[in-house]
This record gives sequence, structure tokens and C-alpha cells, in this order.
Amino acid sequence: QVRLVESGGGLAQAGGSRRLSCAASGGTFSSATMAWFRQAPGKEREFVAAISWNGVSTYYADSVKGRFTISRDNAKNTVYLQMNSLKPEDTAVYYCAANLKLGSSKYTPSGYIYWGQGTQVTVSS
Repeated sequence: QVRLVESGGGLAQAGGSRRLSCAASGGTFSSATMAWFRQAPGKEREFVAAISWNGVSTYYADSVKGRFTISRDNAKNTVYLQMNSLKPEDTAVYYCAANLKLGSSKYTPSGYIYWGQGTQVTVSS
């Protein structure tokens, strides 16, 4: 039914750039907060960035601020994550999340209803 599908992952060199996409289907997402999380091997899933329903408000983890940019195109039901100045520590599986729960923190995985399957991003030094 409701699906979020990430794409755009792959291998990149340190200092390079990649753009991730998350396509939503099977529901209405134009009014929903959407976010990106990532999980490196042996580590907990961590917040990367979030964007409000109208794209006016954006939020970033300190580790990616100034390097990553989140955006959305509601006409296409798609959210993007532009990643610049990549570092080896950015290596992780990146997940798209949607529909922030009422009263939940946007910075924690438990705050979201829907999730994608993840896309691997590997950054070499």
C-alpha cells in the first residue's frame, strides 16, 4: 500500500557529491513532514535532515549542516537529499521517513509512521 522508495545511493569519493531521492506512493504525503535518517554498521539509526510539509522549514544534524540540503517536490511526491563535500564518516544506509506522529520528535526514528527500504552510500577516502 504505502511505499517509500529511496534511490541514488552508491560509491563516492571523499569531497564528492551525490543526490538521494525518495519517491512516495500509495498515500498522501504533501502535508507530511519528511526526513532522512542514516545507519552505519554497528551504530544506531541517526537523524540527518527533515523538511516541513510546505518546504519552508528545514532541520539538519550538526554533522551534515552546511554540506547537505533537503528539499521536496510535492507534485512528484518526492523528497531529495543533496549531499556535498562527502566524508568517509557519511558512509551508511540512508532511509527516508514520512508522516511525523502528533506530539513526536522529528529527530528520532520512533516519531515517523512510514519508512523506505534504505539505500547504501559508501564514501571512500
